[in-house]
Amino acid sequence: MKKGLLFILFGLSFTVSQAQEISDAVRFSQDNLTGTARFRAMSGAFGALGGDLSSMNVNPAGSAVFVNNQIGISLSNSNKQNSSNYFGTMTNEKNSSFDLNQAGAVFVFNNGNTKSNWKKYTLAVNYENANKFDNSTFSAGTNPNNSVANYFLSYANPNATQGGIYLSTLQNSFYENLNFQDQQAFLGYQGYIINPTNAGNPNNDTYTSNVPAGGNYYQEHYFASTGYNGKLSFNAATQYKDKFYFGLNLNSHFTDYRQSTDLYEDNANSQTNGVRSLRLTNDLYTFGSGFSFQIGAIAKVTKDIRFGLAYESPTWYRLTDQLKQTLYTTGYNFGPNNPNLTSTLVDSNYTINYDPYTLQTPGKYTGSLAYIFAKKGLISVDYAMKDYSNTKFTPTSNPNNTTINQRMSTLLNNTAEIRIGAEYRIQQWSLRAGYRNEQSPYKDKQIMGDLSGYSGGFGYSFGATKLDLAYSYAKRNTQQGFLSQGFTDGAKIRSENNNLVMTLLFEL
Repeated sequence: MKKGLLFILFGLSFTVSQAQEISDAVRFSQDNLTGTARFRAMSGAFGALGGDLSSMNVNPAGSAVFVNNQIGISLSNSNKQNSSNYFGTMTNEKNSSFDLNQAGAVFVFNNGNTKSNWKKYTLAVNYENANKFDNSTFSAGTNPNNSVANYFLSYANPNATQGGIYLSTLQNSFYENLNFQDQQAFLGYQGYIINPTNAGNPNNDTYTSNVPAGGNYYQEHYFASTGYNGKLSFNAATQYKDKFYFGLNLNSHFTDYRQSTDLYEDNANSQTNGVRSLRLTNDLYTFGSGFSFQIGAIAKVTKDIRFGLAYESPTWYRLTDQLKQTLYTTGYNFGPNNPNLTSTLVDSNYTINYDPYTLQTPGKYTGSLAYIFAKKGLISVDYAMKDYSNTKFTPTSNPNNTTINQRMSTLLNNTAEIRIGAEYRIQQWSLRAGYRNEQSPYKDKQIMGDLSGYSGGFGYSFGATKLDLAYSYAKRNTQQGFLSQGFTDGAKIRSENNNLVMTLLFEL
């Protein structure tokens, strides 16, 4: 039996290097439509309006539009359905979550000097769940060509970007002492999925698959994630005359992301030799914090028309990954002492703490235009641009970061997002609706398509207290690759997200 098939030490952690993926960078670079019910009902088109706690996340000058102090809290319920198509087999997975989505307060200080052109100042603090990561998918089907064994071969064999792994390394090392590339080759070798082409040579660095050829591999993939990307904004803004508003946000970001994947393969071609089935599980935990800032301005062009302009800096994150992997295989003739059907477990039982790394997400520009008519209603449009190709892992002097940064520069896109919102007031009631469209961060829209959504809602004013409700819907198609390389086959996923939000506001 190969050395190290079952590790029994628990609770230990080690620090090694891991190569990051483009999907990691995109995940933490994207924001979702979150915030107060009024903000969501109008699809976030608030860059030229202000006067809403969530509007500060689009344009920080928006807090200077407030007339009175205000405190608000929002609760949301999200329901997501993912439909998967894997080689013609359709499956569905649903999940829902309930959380505190937003909480904030704004304080207005009017200038007592009536001769000053600076009419008032505002200070505000607002927390929002910028992105909720709760999600799950299930895919199943028969792959006519590719086995999961190709994933392990891609790490073990030499190619244009890496050398092959010596057999002596796989035979005489421990999983926890290897880098990520070697760890994946180690799992495949210790699980009898790959074999050295020359077992008698310790310097052997080429390998073949122990999964019998023939295709038609039945495969299942389950993906589940939880967590959030929180944003705490400290805001200061001011009003100049009755024409201009200026604002600044200092933002603290914190992320907590957990992801579990389970990939199963059954090989009906194996009856007397080789791997019959395998199950690879990965449990990833990413946590960290970041910083960004925003500046913005709103101008009253006329009594009814407002124009807004805002800039959001990149977010500079410092993140840490923890990973635990398990591989379970069954098969025939696993070595000279295992001629019959048998199984083996390669379970590290270690949580690997990878080296902390830094991520710089792209900045964002937003231009906004709003028309307000007779205090009865309004129409607002926001147009935002974000260049995902500027996403970077740092320091850029690191060769691994240089490689993935070049790939992101090539594969990711300069995107546009449009948000349209409308509101009409009938006495104490406010009726709202909105639409948005966000381009894919990938140039290849097969990987991730454009997002489109619509929203609606209403509010009722009790005077100093207001209650708002909103519903929003969004859909997007993606291609979910099950593994990062070697075996990149995946399912086509259609995601639909339904959201309900309730906000309670108090004017002080």
